[in-house]
This record gives sequence, C-alpha cells and structure tokens, in this order.
Amino acid sequence: MRVTQEEPLAHEVEELVQIAVAVGREAGDLVQRIRHTAVTDVDTKSTETDVVTAADRASEQHVRTRLAELRPGEPVLGEEEGGEVVEGLTWVVDPIDGTVNYLYGLPWYAVSIAAQLDGVSVAGAVVEPVSGRVWTAAKGRGAFLDGKPLRTSAVTDLNLSLLGYGFAYRPERRQRQADALAAMARRVRDIRRAGAASLDLCAVAAGWLDAYAEHNLGRWDWAAGALVAAEAGAVVKLPGECPELGEDVTFAAAPGIADDLRAALVESGFGKV
Repeated sequence: MRVTQEEPLAHEVEELVQIAVAVGREAGDLVQRIRHTAVTDVDTKSTETDVVTAADRASEQHVRTRLAELRPGEPVLGEEEGGEVVEGLTWVVDPIDGTVNYLYGLPWYAVSIAAQLDGVSVAGAVVEPVSGRVWTAAKGRGAFLDGKPLRTSAVTDLNLSLLGYGFAYRPERRQRQADALAAMARRVRDIRRAGAASLDLCAVAAGWLDAYAEHNLGRWDWAAGALVAAEAGAVVKLPGECPELGEDVTFAAAPGIADDLRAALVESGFGKV
C-alpha cells in the first residue's frame, strides 16, 4: 500500500496508524529498558538545559530501521537525525518527547510517530512507555486513547479553564514567556507545565486540559499530538497559522473557549515573546 496525494482511503490511514503504534511501542520498550545507562550519556543542543540522551538516539535509530523495513523508501524526519518533509508521505518522529522528564525519572514522556502527506498529518500515535497508554488518530476518522474515542472538554468559561503551557530553553525568551503567563494567571482557572508537547496536545483531546499553547516546537513535537487534538474536536493552530500569537506558536483549545483564550493570550503579550 502506498498513500497518494489524493484523499487517503480509510484502510490506508489505518495501516499507517497501526505501524506507528507497533513501532512506537517497540521504541518505548527500548527507552525504558536502557534508561539506567542512557541517562549517564547526555549531550546538549541549543542550550545547556536542552538535553539529548543516548536513549533519544537509540530510539530514533530503531524507529528509522523499522520504518525502512515496513515502509521501504519513505523518508523520515526525526528530531535527532534530521531530514525534511517532502512531497508525498513523510514519517515524522520524536524518539523521546519529554527528554528532561525522562532524564529525571518523571514518567510523563512519550514516543511520537506521525505520517504526513504533503506536510499534513494523516495518521499518528503517541505512545507512553511508563503507563502503556497509546493515543492514536487518523485524519477525518477520530482520535482514541487505548481504542476509546476522545472528545475535548465542554468548557465555555475561560475563567474555569485549565491551560497547558511550555517554556523555551533560552533564558531571555523564558522570561518573556513568564511575564505573559503572569498576565494570564488571572484569566484562567490554573496553568500546567508538564514538559512533553505531544502529551499536552493529547491531554487537550481527552479533556484533561482545556487548552495548550507553546512557542518554538519542532514538527516532531506536534505532528502526532496535534492530529489527536484536532480529531477530538479541538481548535488547533500550527506554527505559521496564528501570527497574532507568534509565528512559531502551536495552539489547541476546546472549541467553547478557543476564541476567548486567543484574545486573552494576545492581551497578555503572548505574541511578543
């Protein structure tokens, strides 16, 4: 089976989801198994707080190897080894989303794998190694947690909403983000910072969060999770789609508060961070 540029058929995207789940589970088992040694082999990327472990590299290598076996010839874009989105189908991989959590032993991290057709996510899975939870979605066919359908929360009052958020690694931008958050604190019920974008997006899908917004995510951070959120009914804006909140923002919100939240974020200076 090869997905074409035309609207993919149901059986085609379901096969892509199944592959993402199977390979994601394998990679999740791997990163759990090697954690005790992997966290002793740590490098940094953009800043000293932006870490990459041996497990990130091993996980991505495993995913690339397995996708080459199962889907030969299809390109892969991964956080650690790079690549690019091309015309047609591209696999987008975050081998460990939430690496800092993984490093510290916090269980909120995941393996995220999505299939994108001409840069648009059509199938994806977010696998949690510790809990065993598996979040899945196929474009136009719904979102699921362990096979059970997902819907966003029914909240309509921004003051009663729970907002997920994420910080950049560079200190100067983190300060600007903190200032915007301080302004938002009186506009919502509360704010959560969990440290794994894919899982925050899935949390919006499940109604565990009412909304989520973060700047400077890589495509691998949102490719699967944003599809899960959108298929669960969330209003989703990807980088470049909501310039009033910043060109690099990823935004997902329950439909009942999406407009009010976007306006409040603008008023709080979110687009200037």
